[in-house]
Amino acid sequence: MARRLILLHSPLLGPMCWKPVAQALALDGVEAETPAWPRLSSVREDCYAALAAAMAASIDAHGREPAVLVAHSGAGPLVPSVAAIAQTPVEGVVYCDAILPHPGLSWFDTAPPDLRRQLRAGAQAGTLPAWDDWWPPGALERLLPDSAMRNELIAELEPIPIDYFDELAPEIELKAPAAFLQLSGAYDEESRIAGRNGWPVIRLPLTHLAMLTHVQAVASAVDSLATKLWEGAHG
Repeated sequence: MARRLILLHSPLLGPMCWKPVAQALALDGVEAETPAWPRLSSVREDCYAALAAAMAASIDAHGREPAVLVAHSGAGPLVPSVAAIAQTPVEGVVYCDAILPHPGLSWFDTAPPDLRRQLRAGAQAGTLPAWDDWWPPGALERLLPDSAMRNELIAELEPIPIDYFDELAPEIELKAPAAFLQLSGAYDEESRIAGRNGWPVIRLPLTHLAMLTHVQAVASAVDSLATKLWEGAHG
């Protein structure tokens, strides 16, 4: 049976983040899809349910073959909601430098206190700045030196309704096996939790946007972890 990977970008970013990795995986014969979440500006309440319903419909529209979900960054907490709705069987989840599911807690509840204060202070009329404005001057350029690629990433960004960050994640249990791919030091704690849970873990000393700057390394790590989960599901 062919492996099918669904590469889920953070809802704060856009699907271009995963496009190069999807292309690299395709060259190795791995089917990799890069569906897009709805724009957060179009979702003002019941964000988890609305985002999950749209993503599940997009995944199912491409077929009902079993898949491994690969969730980057803020896509992690949305995975249980997507898996609960999708008709496509979820054989496993690879969290890639991702926030882990946090049922009953909000995004702000899990964020570092300094970041939480910074974002709340910068909110205007219930809206937070786009993700690229969260960084100090020059930081995004260091993360993503290629100006054309950086402009493409920024073009997919938009200001974000603060309601999304305040909404409590639904109490949904995800039963699919999981793995963790760490790309940056910001996700040390999540990586440790994954290890304590007995999940397969790969640590690459790169950056949060390594899917764009170290494409082959990330593609190989994603494929390796997804293969472990797939083989575990299929014996």
